[in-house]
Amino acid sequence: MTTSCQGCRDGAAFELPFSMAFQPIVDIATGKIFAHEALVRGLNGEGAGSVLLQVQADNRYAFDQQCRVKAIELAAQLYDPADDVKLSINFMPNAVYEPRACIRLTLATAMKTGFPLDRIIFEFTENEELDTKHVLHILRTYRDMGFKTAIDDFGSGHSGLGLLSHFQPDIVKLDMDMIRGIDTDPVRRTIVKHTLRMLEELNIVPLCEGVETVGEMSALRDLGVSLIQGYLLAKPSFEHLAIPASAKAMLAAAA
Repeated sequence: MTTSCQGCRDGAAFELPFSMAFQPIVDIATGKIFAHEALVRGLNGEGAGSVLLQVQADNRYAFDQQCRVKAIELAAQLYDPADDVKLSINFMPNAVYEPRACIRLTLATAMKTGFPLDRIIFEFTENEELDTKHVLHILRTYRDMGFKTAIDDFGSGHSGLGLLSHFQPDIVKLDMDMIRGIDTDPVRRTIVKHTLRMLEELNIVPLCEGVETVGEMSALRDLGVSLIQGYLLAKPSFEHLAIPASAKAMLAAAA
């Protein structure tokens, strides 16, 4: 435990250099960018797989730490300080031993770069089997520290509803498999409609990711969704902030 915690703190155990791309999350009701999600990439923009294949049990703690540092450092350089655009960072629950100990490097990086803590969203995917009690401890600690929290890929994993019964994050990102073809698939539309109603009653903001067609975006808008992420609006931009296409213009053209 001591060795692993040391690696978690200093991030020195992950030796493969990497960088980040950023994909915008857009509020289609206002046309404004709500956040950018930081996505790991190789040093020359190679896909995430080129880096993630090197992550093993003995270095994932350090990798998780380095991801946070790289995302915050780049965002601090690219963001307009006058904006309130948030930064969404993926984290690995299995790479966090004790939340308050393993957050130290994140806090130090934010302080060094001047990046506001209240603009950081920590999101994790629920598509791997996790210790629910441990995940809940992390999420509650992060919320107490002022961070926003999000569940990614909701609907594709093992424990989404179980987690929601114990903890309500700020944001739930509906998995792209639930979104694909929703404009022509009445079954998907019914599932998403009732999921959205549940999230509304729990005071959780829904975010639909993987949106690739105007039809999908139009159907989601009609269901009351505002936050959209996907190739339709913008692909991830390597070490830059992508400028999304106008959702309002696309929806108006399709009307």
